Amino acid sequence: MTGIELPRLIVADLDGTLLHDSDTFEGRFMTQRTVDTINRMHDRGVRFAVATARPVSTALELVNRLPVDACAYLNGALIDFNPSQSDYDMLTAGKVPSDGHVLRLGFSSTRACEVCRFLLEEFPGIRIGIVMNDIRYTNFDVRELWKTQTFRYTDFTDVPDGVADKIIILPQPEQCDRLRTLIPPDFDVSISEGIMWMLMNPLANKSHALDLLCAKLEIPLNSTVTFGDDLIDIAMLQRAGRGVAVANAVPRVLNIADEICPSNNEDGVAQWLEDKLN
Repeated sequence: MTGIELPRLIVADLDGTLLHDSDTFEGRFMTQRTVDTINRMHDRGVRFAVATARPVSTALELVNRLPVDACAYLNGALIDFNPSQSDYDMLTAGKVPSDGHVLRLGFSSTRACEVCRFLLEEFPGIRIGIVMNDIRYTNFDVRELWKTQTFRYTDFTDVPDGVADKIIILPQPEQCDRLRTLIPPDFDVSISEGIMWMLMNPLANKSHALDLLCAKLEIPLNSTVTFGDDLIDIAMLQRAGRGVAVANAVPRVLNIADEICPSNNEDGVAQWLEDKLN
């Protein structure tokens, strides 16, 4: 972005990037400094979007604190191009509004159940589930990881018809190599925080979401800056005009980043933006 004082679009991850760490998932938080700095940047005409692996239920409250022009939930499986026109019920209804400001990039729940049953045959007892309309249909108690997310036990024969957002898998370390060889070719794999595998529509990723946002907002990629910390952020950081890793990012992210800002717990994104605003 040589010669451009400010980017035209900033896209930031939440967990490990905008949010401070906590002993629990629910305890992660965003500081007022971050909110105020992003508002200042937005007031200067810079568009802002969030790209997160979180579902609507755990992201929307955070998103609503920010001046968002768009939000990609579920790692890009659900994209809201006009958050001011959306609410929780609309985003989790399983349908898209007629004006097209919400896009879903999923796969049929029937296909998701087929894959879950197949993997359970290969790995009996593996923790696995389907995320659809902000409900987790799982064979384990998700409160082990997320205290407030809605879930229903299933054997994957009774999941309602619909468009699923992703399949989640929590494999044991010794299962990972073989599991990777068994993922059907109609799915892409993303791994969040080193533990949760997400089987997604190949178009459901943060990099593709960035492309769609740029097209919608008529902003060239070289006028964008993205922030992230985890493996699922790499393609987005590489695709943007400038990819910035927070200092706490995993080594592979640090290695590919154009720039490194202070850590999430130091409000690194806010510090980077403050430097550009001064």
